Amino acid sequence: MSRIFEIADKYVDEIAALEPILATSIGVPGHEREMPDLSPEGPAKNAALYKQPVAALAAAPVEGEQGRIAKEVMAERLGLALDLYEAKEFMRALRNIASPLQGVRSVFDQMPKETEEQWSNIAARLKLVPKTLAGYRRSLSEGLRQKLHASKRQAKEGAEQARVWAGLAEGDGKQSFFKQLRETFAAKGFAGGLAKEVDEGVAAAVRGYDEMYHYLRDEYLPATSEREAAGADRYKLMSRVFLGATIDPKETYEWGWQELYRLEEEMRKTCERIIPGGSMEEVVEMLERDPARVVEGEDAYRQLLQELHDEALAELHGRHFDIPEPIRKIEVMIPPPGGAAAAYYTGPSEDLSRPGRTWWPTGGNTKFPKWGDVTTVYHEGVPGHHLQVATAHIQGDKLSRYQRLLTFISGHGEGWALYAERLMGELGYLENPDYYLGMLSGQALRAVRVIVDIGMHLELAIPKGERFHPGEVWNYDLAVEFATQRTGRPKWFMESEIVRYLGWPAQAISYKVGERFWLEIREAARKAKGEAFDLQAFQTHALNVGPMGLEQLQRELA
Repeated sequence: MSRIFEIADKYVDEIAALEPILATSIGVPGHEREMPDLSPEGPAKNAALYKQPVAALAAAPVEGEQGRIAKEVMAERLGLALDLYEAKEFMRALRNIASPLQGVRSVFDQMPKETEEQWSNIAARLKLVPKTLAGYRRSLSEGLRQKLHASKRQAKEGAEQARVWAGLAEGDGKQSFFKQLRETFAAKGFAGGLAKEVDEGVAAAVRGYDEMYHYLRDEYLPATSEREAAGADRYKLMSRVFLGATIDPKETYEWGWQELYRLEEEMRKTCERIIPGGSMEEVVEMLERDPARVVEGEDAYRQLLQELHDEALAELHGRHFDIPEPIRKIEVMIPPPGGAAAAYYTGPSEDLSRPGRTWWPTGGNTKFPKWGDVTTVYHEGVPGHHLQVATAHIQGDKLSRYQRLLTFISGHGEGWALYAERLMGELGYLENPDYYLGMLSGQALRAVRVIVDIGMHLELAIPKGERFHPGEVWNYDLAVEFATQRTGRPKWFMESEIVRYLGWPAQAISYKVGERFWLEIREAARKAKGEAFDLQAFQTHALNVGPMGLEQLQRELA
């Protein structure tokens, strides 16, 4: 093992010890009965750790191209991690998705639940929830003291999520996650004192989220402000984090509008194929009401999604991709209520004992239109996230452990997944106009994200030539109305999405901007190779080179 790979390998174990939730996510064993320190002291320890490999990498000799790439990837990411710490982002890490509030709960989704030992681990970790969330509250309170806090909207959303997970919303038809966990355990029929341990753990976790709910509602929320825009400086940092590239936000904002107009014209033509003379609104209403185009019931929905994943794996392997046997499995999951509305993917464990999974929030619905989900299957599964992430997992001799397990850069990963949706259209898998419209609608959603995210966080005006509220400055209500109109997605879904964008600056643009990079890189390769260009060879090489920032990706694939 080269010195660079040794540094990366050691760092994975060290950060896993400091971040047990991360350890579970990537499948590093030995920390199943632990929780991270979410108080201000925890991020300080992490920052101290980041500096060690940065210094070691600077002194390490480079052995070959793989070593050079591994060094550049790790140095860039850890440098940005230090920038985030210096900006004190951990003090305002509260949003409706991907913040510690959700991470403490969702770690239990990832833990195996078959043996007594596994349930003992769950019980031990459940008992730590109150202490862990108390540390999180200390960080949030320090953020309040330093005027570095989330907005009122994020505080309200966080309080509601904590209320649901504490079981305080059961009268609303939302069952407590931890009560469901207890029922899952009871169904196993284990005898002895383990039941007492699980009961105590469940009670502790419920108490922890009850305390979190009251803190957010009574103490945090009143001290926050209505302001939601990140501002130019913070947006610049966050866009570098999510893209691994520096962009011109205003040029990207204008490009987002042009992309939306292009997609809307293509959507108009596709609607004409479905209902001649029909508007987008009429077509969407039909697609969501026609019994032949709708799946009824959560079980049937899960089965449909699993079949679509399995079919994509079987169809693509050997024809357009060479998918190794160990990663030819994707498991469909329905997450518990209370979280954000969008589907998402979680990668396999390091040893592949836990497969890659796609998660599909139902939002309490029992009827599921198919038109938009087919393209999302390709985005989250194959050839999207699963193929990309799992391919990196099995490149143990070519990629460092850090690259394989800890380098998911949104612009690279989400850009590839959006590119994968378009690719499936190019390969003929979206010939059904319903599903092609779903892909276009998803693309339009990502163009809307570029417009709305940059527009809201930089407080830009809507172009004067635009038919939607020309000249007005973006806000939440305008964004929800605009996104609902221009994507055909339900208002309840877009409300959750806009809250997400406001709480997570620059993440929303990573999909479409990432795809822009991928398409430009592919076109440059096509021009350079001429008639010798081979799409499968290009994509295989692009995946095998591993995850990295978009600017480095451009250099490596040039």
